[in-house]
Amino acid sequence: MTHQQPGLLAAIETHTGSIPNASIDASIIWLHGLGADGHDFEGVIPALELDAQLAIRFIFPHAPQRAVTINNGMVMPAWYDIYNDRFVDGEDAEGIKASSQAVSALIQREIDRGIDSQRIILAGFSQGGAIALHCGLNALLPLAGILALSTYLPLAHTLPSPSSLSPPILMAHGQYDTIVPLPLANQSYRLLSSAGYNIEWREYPIEHSVSLEELAAIGQWINTVLATR
Repeated sequence: MTHQQPGLLAAIETHTGSIPNASIDASIIWLHGLGADGHDFEGVIPALELDAQLAIRFIFPHAPQRAVTINNGMVMPAWYDIYNDRFVDGEDAEGIKASSQAVSALIQREIDRGIDSQRIILAGFSQGGAIALHCGLNALLPLAGILALSTYLPLAHTLPSPSSLSPPILMAHGQYDTIVPLPLANQSYRLLSSAGYNIEWREYPIEHSVSLEELAAIGQWINTVLATR
């Protein structure tokens, strides 16, 4: 079901949990990639094989429409503009920060709904994963975790120092990704790791996509994160 409140991104919402009338006790905000929409990852939930005792609200927001330079100025759903295929060589700082603020508003809505910030996971694929990293690492309240798939860290020069409340991070990437090159993603992982963040790195023999093996691992990570925080 698609929901939109004034001032918030439109988003698809669904929830898990086998307990009848169970109260939602955790939220996952999952951001799609460039040119897609909130429906893109709606169907992955069964493949995650989540703990049936967890009652999780999934929020899949739709990115705003904007012109994307690398795609000849075509207007499409995008979290920010991309100027060239080097990604970090000239970044749309304004767009990245605007989308990060829009996602922060969704996080605040979950808190207003009664979800503790440490029961909120921020996830994203590709461009959505970049926003998940930027938004999650700069969040004013501690989150349960950040899931960054087939992506990289944008605006790396603004990276804050980690603290005891910094969320665990899982980065996963395809070894044959020709859209977001593996070396760029691995460079982001190494930067975050050397800075002291609690981060895991996984590679899969796939292109710019997710696999069933990857989704199963993501589900295990979600189960662990939400069981311990």
